[in-house]
Amino acid sequence: MTHHQCTKPSIPWKTRIHISLISTVTDAVCRSDGTVNRRLLRLLDFTAPPNPKPTNSVSSSDTTIDASRNLWFRLFSPSLPSNLLLPVVIFFHGGGFSFLSPDSKAYDAICRRFARKLPAFIVSVNYRLAPEHIYPSQYDDGFDVLRFLKDNGATILPENADLSRCFLAGDSAGANLAHHVAVRACRAGFQRLKVIGLVSIQPFFGGEERTEAEMQLVGSLLVSVPRLDWFWKSFLPNGSNRDHEAVNVSGPNAEDIAGLDFPKTMVVVSGFDPLKDWQRRYYEWLKASGKEATLMEHPNMIHAFYIFPELPETSQLIMQVKDFIINCCSKLQQN
Repeated sequence: MTHHQCTKPSIPWKTRIHISLISTVTDAVCRSDGTVNRRLLRLLDFTAPPNPKPTNSVSSSDTTIDASRNLWFRLFSPSLPSNLLLPVVIFFHGGGFSFLSPDSKAYDAICRRFARKLPAFIVSVNYRLAPEHIYPSQYDDGFDVLRFLKDNGATILPENADLSRCFLAGDSAGANLAHHVAVRACRAGFQRLKVIGLVSIQPFFGGEERTEAEMQLVGSLLVSVPRLDWFWKSFLPNGSNRDHEAVNVSGPNAEDIAGLDFPKTMVVVSGFDPLKDWQRRYYEWLKASGKEATLMEHPNMIHAFYIFPELPETSQLIMQVKDFIINCCSKLQQN
């Protein structure tokens, strides 16, 4: 399919104002010494409580896994007959490994839409944040959620949650996290919990090289190269560079996944995202590694467009995820 790309992103002015405010907040809380002003961030990160009574046909509840590291998840459950088996989507939020949580209003809202529209049970994970907790804390937390669901899913999740049809999903830093958790899950060889698909929405990857998109999309909306560099520096161990295996997954230190039963993957890329070249390389690397991968392009969108429900592309993305999940599940039945 041929996509026509505009010279600037198709974003209405009200959304642009919202994006400008988010960018201002991001710059205000990221200190030059590599720390985050958490007090200011808590004032500006509006949150939503869980709702045990369904709202728009979706209820939600929070479950603590390990209070000592604030590891918990929010479960979003669509109001559907209990005899209808539904897949389970384990979702990791974005925020540069440093910001946000499942109860941030934007992520509460998007996970609620996923639960209703797919439909599926959404397990939205609260993982530790950098720079207070650096690599690999986030990956450890993500994998521990899978282990918890494997061992306790039958009692914690609704009876119609089908752990044999699990999907990992995430956006931006959350998509990076989902990839690395998928690799760990492949190596663990879980039996009761089967990860059959990976939804990678604008994954946060990078490298020492400056790509064409990074150089061309200077001053892009929401995401910029200086902000990306700040996030990587706060996340990586001292002495590491951006060719670390956590960052440049297809680069010189890449982990070989050719021999793994890696899940089918959907990679979402946007035309005005400075990360788009790294995301396409990820897709090509998956294919070169012998894995099944699909590329979904939104040529006139920016990074994190899907957190703005007023954009028609947000609904398109949700339908693309739905189609991907249906396709993965139907192939599972055929086998």
